[in-house]
Amino acid sequence: MASIIKADNIQKVSDGSNIIKKCGSTITVGSSGQTVALASGASQTGFGTPTSSVLWCTTAKTSPFTAADQKGYFVNTSGGVVTVTLPSSPSAGDVVAIKDYANTFDTNNVTIGRGGSKINGTCNCATLNTESQSVTLIYVDGTKGWQDIQDSTSNVTGNPGFLVATGGTITESGDDKIHTFNSSDNFNVTALANAPANNQVSYMVVAGGGAGSSGSGSNGGGGGGAGGFREDKSPVNSYTASPLEGSGTINATVASFPIAVGAGGAAQPSSGGRGASGGVSTFSSITSAGGGAGGAGSSTPGPKDGGDGGSGGGKAGSDGPGSNQRAGLGNTPPVSPAQGFDGGGGQPPGSSGDREGFGGGGATGAGGLGTPANGTSGAGGTGATTSINASPVARAGGGAGGAGAGGSTGTAVAGGGTGSFGSSVNNGNAGTANTGGGGGGGANGAPSNGNAGGSGIVIIRYKFQ
Repeated sequence: MASIIKADNIQKVSDGSNIIKKCGSTITVGSSGQTVALASGASQTGFGTPTSSVLWCTTAKTSPFTAADQKGYFVNTSGGVVTVTLPSSPSAGDVVAIKDYANTFDTNNVTIGRGGSKINGTCNCATLNTESQSVTLIYVDGTKGWQDIQDSTSNVTGNPGFLVATGGTITESGDDKIHTFNSSDNFNVTALANAPANNQVSYMVVAGGGAGSSGSGSNGGGGGGAGGFREDKSPVNSYTASPLEGSGTINATVASFPIAVGAGGAAQPSSGGRGASGGVSTFSSITSAGGGAGGAGSSTPGPKDGGDGGSGGGKAGSDGPGSNQRAGLGNTPPVSPAQGFDGGGGQPPGSSGDREGFGGGGATGAGGLGTPANGTSGAGGTGATTSINASPVARAGGGAGGAGAGGSTGTAVAGGGTGSFGSSVNNGNAGTANTGGGGGGGANGAPSNGNAGGSGIVIIRYKFQ
């Protein structure tokens, strides 16, 4: 057992440990390279912590509590909001720190109860509502009360060696992450993979489908063309791609990539005529063109031809040989592989549809032709099927043409809408949302407005482990 020698200048004790060295008014405990330790069960006074520093409580708080001076707290709001009350009767220099434990302050916020003191000069409680936020508050005086000296929203996360990104709805399939964008947003890349091959992303970009258009007299309107369909598959991802795979390599960089998801073309209002084409969808260097609107009946106002686009709109029915109306062209503007096909009905002099409207073009097939009078309108062109989002889904199908007098509607696939039929009804379908399907054409007669196209979609997939 060591013994302590009381003297003016003590350098050693009997076991050889260097305990204290006294020189004038300075007392040094320990020596360079040595450790000063308290015995088990002993307590210390006088050491304390430096002014304005905190000791962190590493057990995350999940329910309301009152903070203490010189303490830092990890607050977990994944299960709901939490109130943190600041110390009552604080002294100048008191300090409290708070950190978002689960990166959920934006979903379930933290209320900072003022504990009877002001917060930054006001008698109001404060709110922390930013993901990954960390805040340090110091009590200054009775005028300002508590003031923040540090407010950070940095999420310092270790790079796992793979691509790290946010944006859209995120799901997982095996070793891949999948970001699905049903509306315009940003794909935010915050870290790159160590292996360059893992920075190449797979993607599918589908534009909004074109609207079907109105028929007139005894003739049905044309079906809307599907939105352009473009896809590229990274070699490191395992899934079955569509036949249109190969639209161009995209390698991620640390950046924010704007994502535009095209709206479906709007149906023409009650005055009748041609509907609107779909909106474009974009990701990085890839642009998919909106689907062309279906052709309108010859006695309706405005343009009559099927619209050009990712896929073309179908021609209106029964214009017959010699007509100047035409179907819309697909793959406009041209890309490789082609992003879509022409609408049904062809170019002048055209085909005798005999009242039935023609189908809009799809991602992998042209719009169908209308059969003779009292028959069936043209079917929508076939779409494309890919498993980029972990299951096979067909998208970008053309809308079916509208029926002429006494006719019936053709089929529509891959998100395209069926056409209207009957002289006094308009019961066709719009293109399905987030498929880029074309809208169904309108039936003959006065209430023959076509149906809207379906909105587009963007999906991005990459290896994350």
